[in-house]
Amino acid sequence: MGKIRIAVVGFGFMGITHTMNILKNPGLELVAIVDKNPENIRKNINEQVGNFSTGGISEKEIANIKIYSSLEDCIADEQLDACVIAVHTDFHYKLTKLAFEAGINVLLEKPFCLNISEGEELIELAANKGLLLMIAHVVRFMPAYQKLKNWIDSGEFGNLNFLSMTRFSGVPAWGQWKEKQKEFGSSGGALFDLVIHDIDFIQWAVGIPESIESTILPGKLSRHDYLNARWKYNSGINVKIEGGNIFHTAFPFQAGFSAGFEKASIVYSSTNPENIIVATDTETIKIPGGDAMEGYSGELNYFVDCLKNKTKPEKCMPESALQSIKLGYKHV
Repeated sequence: MGKIRIAVVGFGFMGITHTMNILKNPGLELVAIVDKNPENIRKNINEQVGNFSTGGISEKEIANIKIYSSLEDCIADEQLDACVIAVHTDFHYKLTKLAFEAGINVLLEKPFCLNISEGEELIELAANKGLLLMIAHVVRFMPAYQKLKNWIDSGEFGNLNFLSMTRFSGVPAWGQWKEKQKEFGSSGGALFDLVIHDIDFIQWAVGIPESIESTILPGKLSRHDYLNARWKYNSGINVKIEGGNIFHTAFPFQAGFSAGFEKASIVYSSTNPENIIVATDTETIKIPGGDAMEGYSGELNYFVDCLKNKTKPEKCMPESALQSIKLGYKHV
């Protein structure tokens, strides 16, 4: 198989991030960028359009890449093998379906579809056409969280008893967020756009809980911009999730976890990402936390490997991503 011909659809925060990693992947050929406002592409390159930096690209690097204002036009002109769809959640279903109907594989930014039936339809359509659908839940690919998952699976520190996960950001004021001041709720607010990272990771690593108790508070974006939840399992595991974007825009992004195992307690924070701290009754040790930004290249590279090997994305199946949406609704 030669280079995979790929397009990026949506050139905001995540579109730029995926473009950067596509350009670094020797198995990919970036043939097009699609954005409904092509005139904003240069502007978005030259200013940070997110709650933290994931790296950057220069205008020179994409100077020869074709630009389209619609996916329909891109599909008509280009022979695409795959596309990365990184647009507002409202458009996930429409654009993914359009790609599938043209025989194009899709890496779709999280969250999947807020409409469960639409997500189910896309999963079925991909299966019927023999196409790859993967939802880009990047936390599953971040080194520190991968280590946590491995410790849960291996039992190295005994059984997991307690897990707390947090994720906070200031109110977004970039890209599409600025354009939808009266429609922020359509994105799912912080619950589905931010805290969904932790909901997804927990259900993937620990499983589906037997019960959920939650407190939701409204914010500037939606009726559920703060979440404080407790998940309970019959096995005795207790999980706490807290997060949202209820703070001022300049509030620094922060995320992390604390885990209580039988033999050790473990803590990690994006505010001190170099190390994961493992504490026992007698000692404290530091384990390298890795580079969280590797999660973005890791998910893309995994998608490419699945395409080349014609395998399902077992680490990030769309059915699992849709389960995270279903669990999200149990908090409201």
